[in-house]
Amino acid sequence: MSDATKTQVAIIGAGPAGLLLSALLAKEGIDSIVVDSRSREEIEQTIRAGILEQGTVEILRELGGSRVDTVGSRHDGIELRFDGVGHRIDFVDLVGRSVWLYPQHEALIDLIALRLADGADIRFGWNALGASDVETSTPKVTVEDPEGNRHEIVADMVVGADGSRSVVREAVTGSLTGGYFREYPFAWFGILCEAPPSAEELIYSTSDRGFALISQRSPQVQRMYLQCDPEMDPESMSEREIWDELQARVGGGLKEGTIFKRDVLRFRSFVAYELRKGRAALVGDAAHTVPPTGAKGMNLAVADVMVLSRAIQALIKDGSEALLDTYAETVSHRIWKAQHFSWWMTSMLHAAPGASEFDELRRIGELRSVVESRAGSTYLAEAYTGWPLD
Repeated sequence: MSDATKTQVAIIGAGPAGLLLSALLAKEGIDSIVVDSRSREEIEQTIRAGILEQGTVEILRELGGSRVDTVGSRHDGIELRFDGVGHRIDFVDLVGRSVWLYPQHEALIDLIALRLADGADIRFGWNALGASDVETSTPKVTVEDPEGNRHEIVADMVVGADGSRSVVREAVTGSLTGGYFREYPFAWFGILCEAPPSAEELIYSTSDRGFALISQRSPQVQRMYLQCDPEMDPESMSEREIWDELQARVGGGLKEGTIFKRDVLRFRSFVAYELRKGRAALVGDAAHTVPPTGAKGMNLAVADVMVLSRAIQALIKDGSEALLDTYAETVSHRIWKAQHFSWWMTSMLHAAPGASEFDELRRIGELRSVVESRAGSTYLAEAYTGWPLD
C-alpha cells in the first residue's frame, strides 16, 4: 500500500449526495476527496428518474451551474386517476410550491462539471474497499485505483454516499445489511420510448388491471411504468402488448412511440440501524431507500447532506461534535416521514396480490378521501413537494 493521502473529508460515492456535500463543504473552505468505482461516463449516462422538490431546486440554484430551469420542467401538480376519472392535485393552490422534472443524471452532469471547474479531487474508477478507525479522530478509507494499487485516505471525517451497497455502512452499523427492511410484493416494469409527452403532468393511474404511471424525460423521450410481478422478464411482452396494457390502465389517450429501454424496478424500503458512528456518517441511499412512488429518493439524500454539511463545518472549524452527535436523530425525523409517505402512496395506488374485495373498495375509498377533501389533497401536496428544509 502506498503512502496515505490526507484530506479533511473523505466522501465515498460521486452520486448526488456525495457531490453536493463536496460542493457545500468547498464553499466553506473545507477540502474533500470524492471516490467512486464508476467512470465519469458511467455516472453521467446512467438514466435515472428525477422529480426534484422545490427545496432541492433552490439549493441547486444557489450552488450555480444547474440547468434545472432550462432543461428541467416545472410541474405544479399531478393527476390521480381511478374509476376512469382523473383528479388533479394542484400543488400551487394547496401549498404554494412546485416540483421539477429533472432526471438525476442531468443533475449529476451539472454537479460534476461544477466540482471539476472548482478543482475538486474526484477519483473516478477508484474502488472503496472499506473504512476503519472511525471511532478515532483520524478515520481511514482503503481504496483501490484503476490499476489495482491500494491506497489509504486519512481524514477528519468519512462519509458514505455510496448507495444501497455502501461499504461505509459496515463501519457504521457493523453489517452491510443492518437495518429496518421491507420488500413489496410487486414492482414496476418501466419503459423509455421515443414519443411526445402524453400529458403536461404526471399521471398516477390505478385500475382493476393494475397501476400505471405516465411520466416524462424530455420533449422527445417519455418514461412509463406498469405494476408487475418482481420476477417479470422485461422481454416477456411485445411492444404492442405493452402499449395495449398502458392504454388500458389509463383509459387511453397515450401517444405511442418506439420503445428503446425496458427494466424492472423492485420496491424496497430500508433504513440503516445506525446513521453515524464516531467520525463516519451515512447519507442518501447508503442510509435509506424508499419506493419510487413518492419521488423521495434524491430529495431525501439532499436533506441528509444539508444537515451533515453543517455538522462537519462545526467539527472542522470549531472542533465541536455537538451537531454531529444529533445528526442521526435530526435526519431520522424526515427519513421516517418520507418512508411513511412513500408507503402510503404505494399502498393507496397499488392492489396487493391476494387483496380481497373489501381491501379494494377500501382503497378506492381512501383515494376519494384524498381527492374530495382539501385537507387530504393538501397533505399529499405538502409531502410530494417536500417539507421545507431548515
